[in-house]
Amino acid sequence: MSSTFGVVDLFAGPGGLGEGFASLLEEGHAPYKIGISIEKEVSAHRTLTLRAFLREFRKSHEFLPQQYIDYHAGLIPEPDWSALDEVAWQIATEEARCLELGTDAAANAIDDAIDRLRGDHDDTILIGGPPCQAYSLVGRARSKGTKGYVAEDDERHYLFREYIRVLDKLRPAAFVMENVKGMLSSTVKSRLVFEMLMEDLSSLGTGLKTLYELRAIRVEDGQATLVKALKPKDFIVRSEDFGVPQRRHRVIIVGIRSDLVAGIEQAKISVPEARRTVDDVIGSLPALRSGLSKGTDTSEAWREVVLDAASLLNDIHTSDTDKEFKRACATLTKSLEKLLPSARSATALPKGYGGSNDDLISWLECSELLAISQHETRGHMASDLARYMFAAVFGNVHGYSPKAADFPLELSPNHKNWHSGVFSDRFRVQLAQGASTTVTSHISKDGHYFIHPDPRQCRSLTVREAARLQTFPDDYLFLGNRTQQYVQVGNAVPPFLARQIASLVFKSISRPWTASI
Repeated sequence: MSSTFGVVDLFAGPGGLGEGFASLLEEGHAPYKIGISIEKEVSAHRTLTLRAFLREFRKSHEFLPQQYIDYHAGLIPEPDWSALDEVAWQIATEEARCLELGTDAAANAIDDAIDRLRGDHDDTILIGGPPCQAYSLVGRARSKGTKGYVAEDDERHYLFREYIRVLDKLRPAAFVMENVKGMLSSTVKSRLVFEMLMEDLSSLGTGLKTLYELRAIRVEDGQATLVKALKPKDFIVRSEDFGVPQRRHRVIIVGIRSDLVAGIEQAKISVPEARRTVDDVIGSLPALRSGLSKGTDTSEAWREVVLDAASLLNDIHTSDTDKEFKRACATLTKSLEKLLPSARSATALPKGYGGSNDDLISWLECSELLAISQHETRGHMASDLARYMFAAVFGNVHGYSPKAADFPLELSPNHKNWHSGVFSDRFRVQLAQGASTTVTSHISKDGHYFIHPDPRQCRSLTVREAARLQTFPDDYLFLGNRTQQYVQVGNAVPPFLARQIASLVFKSISRPWTASI
């Protein structure tokens, strides 16, 4: 009989890591079942609960509920999910819990779930990662500017210890811990947070030799394996190595329990050979115009602003020696008369949608859907549209995003630090023919770091485009307002990557059982 593992998912966010584990099929068998997922942010928890409900509904019905398809398409308001399938909704609400790790309520809920999982499954798995803000380089830079901020008092540095507490209580067959690269260099009281983490993990083996063998994920010659780390940087996983169209580099530690380590050396999976690009996943989505954040926001007003921006680029570069850029601007100006988008949102499914044999595209697309959801632009200042257009044309021509020094003086923003080098990449275009930069929660604040590569559209990425770069399937809805949706997408683990990690872990531990410790 195939083994089944109950999963505890901590700091779950909207469920990216859990989606990868829960969606895995090995020879037609789903080896992982999420028993409890913990997330304290309300909108992310709503997303998590709805996704748990859909998984349960599909198990018994083998298709999405029509009410969800209609809601996803914007045809009806959000239904009463419990009325569609009371049992599936009850299971979903028991699984997805809105709790804060480190509180008594969360500890009690997790401990109850652990007792239940041990009785229902062959063994268990622990997944998740503490909040990354205190570890990330950007997060630390911002925190230093906060009045009264003291790193030693930032509780986020120590939330990994709640993960350790659950790990010690659960003693799962394996665990997966994910965090940002900044965790490797973050310090508290002159001590590396990563060293503190490793000490806490090692303390689990007291009296039991070493309870967990810690492994890093290595990709070589088209295959991923679990290897011994010789240095902390070995734990860095590059998402683009797994067919994710994003240069997202994260620390991922895999621990295999000592009674199951015999299968580690033989475990391997094939990873996608082709490097995926921004255009691969968002190029087929309907073209949109941005909104205008000030003044009249109509397609006619926007068209006038964009045509003026194109004219400005042509005038600025009449004496420029960059002939290829000049030709690109001239070509763009001619095309704008016919090809400018007029809508700020669109739901039409791309041509041929749902019929691809490509692994990534078939993972993203869902043939049951009637529409693309959450593909709606936000508003931008008219003065920024020329900068967006410049960045997109520059990126298409030169193959990299322009720095501040590359911008003409006429496009320089009125910012005292613009020429200081502090904000040299304040406007960052995502290159169509390459992987995107890391999608982060900062996308919720402005679009300057996430400019669409098509200069005709002069805008930042939509929630759906960001979700596709993060490899969330199109049938994955993010609940809450648009800002909350962006934050959820930016904070998540790419599910397409998570599913491959889940497969590698399964191949490492799916052997004849020995007694659990």
